[in-house]
Amino acid sequence: MSVSIVVPVYNEYENIALMYESLHSVLSEGDRWYEILFVDDGCTDGSLEKLRELTERDDHVRVLEFRHNFGQTAAMSAGIHEAKGEVIITMDGDLQNDPTDIPMMLEKIDEGYDLVHGWRKNRQDTFITRRLPSIVANWLISKVTGFPVHDLGCTLKAVKTEIAKELELYGEMHRFIPILAHWRGAKCVEVVTKHHPRKYGESKYGLSRILKVILDLITVKYLIRYLESPMRLFGVVGLVCGAVGFLSGMATTVMKISYGFDMTGNPLLLLSFFSTMVGVQFFGMGMLGELGARIYFSVRDMHPYSIRNKFGVVREVNSSMQHDILPTPNARAERDDSDRQNRKWAA
Repeated sequence: MSVSIVVPVYNEYENIALMYESLHSVLSEGDRWYEILFVDDGCTDGSLEKLRELTERDDHVRVLEFRHNFGQTAAMSAGIHEAKGEVIITMDGDLQNDPTDIPMMLEKIDEGYDLVHGWRKNRQDTFITRRLPSIVANWLISKVTGFPVHDLGCTLKAVKTEIAKELELYGEMHRFIPILAHWRGAKCVEVVTKHHPRKYGESKYGLSRILKVILDLITVKYLIRYLESPMRLFGVVGLVCGAVGFLSGMATTVMKISYGFDMTGNPLLLLSFFSTMVGVQFFGMGMLGELGARIYFSVRDMHPYSIRNKFGVVREVNSSMQHDILPTPNARAERDDSDRQNRKWAA
């Protein structure tokens, strides 16, 4: 299979040349067609000039230049949509991922997997600010989504292009690529990869990304479970609120009739009205969500399923077959008369 390497770059001037040499030495030894696609995410340190020099030296290298810094997810999405290979490899441009892991990941693709994602088992980062938040985040993501994973934050991934181009990446969604691909029916596997300490430059991530990851996790959970039918979420919440409102109203009525309690000062009466209104709102949100989901799939010409393979010969229906299934006896008689007349003329 042909391979496209997608590398988002943001102010990695010292690492670009080393990154290219490492990739070139690994990829040139194989017999696969390859391209290296660098995405300049608004670099301000001269990285773009370095990247343009590489395009002049090697026709395997292509560069996408952003107008300004849009973020790693946007850079990865742009690289994926521009990639020409049958398999896409994504990796960081800071030399912490090791290009020598690429052949091993491609072998897994050749075995039949659709996506291979790395696990930095021996991660070379600071514990408090990088490794500990990652451990907690991966545990939480695994529990919420039900997807067994050790290291979703590892950028080094290999994915078939047909799967990668189906994914919609926004916000910080690049770290959820294996989960989104699994939701689309991809066969995924996690492999242990090497990890190196950063030599040049500074990390672009800190503890501030935790909130973004949590919010994106909520979005992913909604997408993989309720996108096709939002009413399953909002409808259940609406039913619960409606039930609470009904029970509160019944309790208020019983308290008034049986015990003479004042209804206007009873908090259960307020709870009844409030719960009923909230229930109606959730039902409305569910209906709007259902409408939005149908518009989403129809406008984008998408389907809530993904076909891996098709087998068998596709045969076209020809005119003679169509004649054999004419709906009425009169139509069949007219065709027989026409055939007899044609034979008469031919004679």
